[in-house]
Amino acid sequence: MATLLTWLGHNCWLIETPGARIILDPFLDDSPTAPVKSDAIQADYVLVSHGHFDHVADAAKIAVRNQATVVSNFEICEWLAGQGVSNCEQMNLGGSCRLPFGTVKLTLAHHSSVLPDGTYGGNPGGFLLTLADGRIYFACDTALFADMKLIGAAGLDLAVLPIGDRFTMGVDDSLEATRLLAPRRVAPAHYNTWPPIAQDAAGWARRVQSETSAEPLVLAPGEKINL
Repeated sequence: MATLLTWLGHNCWLIETPGARIILDPFLDDSPTAPVKSDAIQADYVLVSHGHFDHVADAAKIAVRNQATVVSNFEICEWLAGQGVSNCEQMNLGGSCRLPFGTVKLTLAHHSSVLPDGTYGGNPGGFLLTLADGRIYFACDTALFADMKLIGAAGLDLAVLPIGDRFTMGVDDSLEATRLLAPRRVAPAHYNTWPPIAQDAAGWARRVQSETSAEPLVLAPGEKINL
């Protein structure tokens, strides 16, 4: 069975890989673009990149209902424990965690992180997943940074990059990130959720094809791709 990824809008992804169903940055119930609500999600693991509402909003309810394990930084794990989450793999930047489905590494992200109630959310991060059938990098919310070249050095089958601009890197910087990472394929995220982060994904894809060596993959919310 190949790994199957479903974009659920914004930065939320469902990753179905042999041995696990993983939900990344669950923001569904209040998302204007999500094709499903949180009560439809079955997951074994919940990955949370940072504390902002549009990434953590549905993490506790999904984790509690599914008895799933949260994978996030120490501060977010502690905060979610106060909301009834009993299983958590605590991490910090640069660290890796071996899990039954593969390895999760918490990578650098240049952003901010505060939880919905104002609690400090620790360092924001991205995720590098090493699975049986490939390697995926979710940059999550970040600016462009030169060390992306190191993240991609071991080879990436897929990179998922924000392109919305204003709160993360935009189209131009995502193209430079693609050149640094050198993934086989690249997909956009964190755009078109609200007007301030509206982008022309088809135009982005044309530029990826002409200006990088990666294959662009543009999904509508609810669409799936195989790794």
